[in-house]
Amino acid sequence: MKVPKKIVIIGASTGGPKQIENIIKSLHKLSNTTVIIAQHMAADFIPSFIKRLQEHSINSVALAGNNNIVEAGNIYICSGVASIKKHGCELYFNIEPSKEHRYNPDINSVFKSFLPFAKEIKILGVILTGIGDDGVDGCKELSLMGASTLTQDAKSAIVDGMPCRARKEISDIEVSDIVSIREKIKEFCS
Repeated sequence: MKVPKKIVIIGASTGGPKQIENIIKSLHKLSNTTVIIAQHMAADFIPSFIKRLQEHSINSVALAGNNNIVEAGNIYICSGVASIKKHGCELYFNIEPSKEHRYNPDINSVFKSFLPFAKEIKILGVILTGIGDDGVDGCKELSLMGASTLTQDAKSAIVDGMPCRARKEISDIEVSDIVSIREKIKEFCS
């Protein structure tokens, strides 16, 4: 089992699936990096989203299941209230139903669960298109812990709610169009 040295966390909502698909398509074979995606989506649609991503990826794409170990070289799609825990030197997913949460998955839960590991793992937090502000608090806290952060500019975001909030609330977040974000994620993963 390969423990990741680098992790990309992507949070997205409205307009995100196609942008995520294009990012996943563009990635080379991952070796020491894991990509974790929190895309707001009804639980019933997540399996077909994963299947579509698998068709366009040279990397393994799977649902983040409860107690699954986070392995380098994989792409995981979150559902429910997903968070990361550590046991020994391994990271694993903790998944709970999201009845009391507004979103499936809860992006803030994913981002914030990496705070204890921000000093030992190189992290890139990415906020893409979407309504609202889910993920912004967690991304901001990761940024304060030294993680790199990226968000979309207003022009490339299909819905500029989440990116706009990220641009306003995260002082050192890098702002780019979606094409540049794809390239920065590829560079981070290499």
